[in-house]
Amino acid sequence: MENNLKDIQAEPDFREIDIDKVGVKDIRYPIKVLDKKNKVQHTVGTINLYVDLPRTFKGTHMSRFIEILNEHRREISNKNFKEILEKMKEKFGATTAHLEVEFPYFIEKAAPVSKARGLMEYTCRYTGSLNSELDLLLEIAVPVTTVCPCSKEISDRGAHNQRGEVRVALRLDEFVWIEDIIETIESSASSPVYSLLKRPDEKYITEQAYDKPMFVEDVVREVTIALDAMKGVRYARIEAENWESIHNHSAYAYVERK
Repeated sequence: MENNLKDIQAEPDFREIDIDKVGVKDIRYPIKVLDKKNKVQHTVGTINLYVDLPRTFKGTHMSRFIEILNEHRREISNKNFKEILEKMKEKFGATTAHLEVEFPYFIEKAAPVSKARGLMEYTCRYTGSLNSELDLLLEIAVPVTTVCPCSKEISDRGAHNQRGEVRVALRLDEFVWIEDIIETIESSASSPVYSLLKRPDEKYITEQAYDKPMFVEDVVREVTIALDAMKGVRYARIEAENWESIHNHSAYAYVERK
């Protein structure tokens, strides 16, 4: 029956404009990610799939993207990105295919003094493109705490601090654990962020951060130095942003290492 229906997408388009990306966005799908402690972590990804569309075609067949996802159900991971992208190129007759997967990643962290354990959530994202070669980026957003060095220097009592976030995008020559990247970033700030803390932990973290004051510029530089030394990192884009506690603005710094 379907073969007898008119295929509008395959009809020619006379405006002679190539489309760089066309596809589907925001599909929620179960995925699995390698976990350093537990081997595999099951989570839910928000997935975008695109291909290029030549000027000779009016549209693309959106249902084919869903078919490809269904063929890899529960088996979507960074290890088979290339396989999925190759399937997209083949099925659409495309020159370039793109796959983006954003997901929450959970790590159990122990508080520094009480050792109370709680789950911390980190937003991670794999972005892959395949033309003649695979280009794969791993992006991770890590919450941190910073104490202002200037405030500490000029104040008679205390110093203002703020929550911040460090966002990195990495091209890797070899496998690197997500946990190792997160630990590297957290150690480059005044203090990590925890989900569960008792009073002795709060005292410890407050004093630890006070003894390690850092501007947003310090954070992005420290992360850059640490990633430069990390084996397997070929390219890094580092952003640090602090949501200031006493200013009506956020502070921001950016470094790109090619």
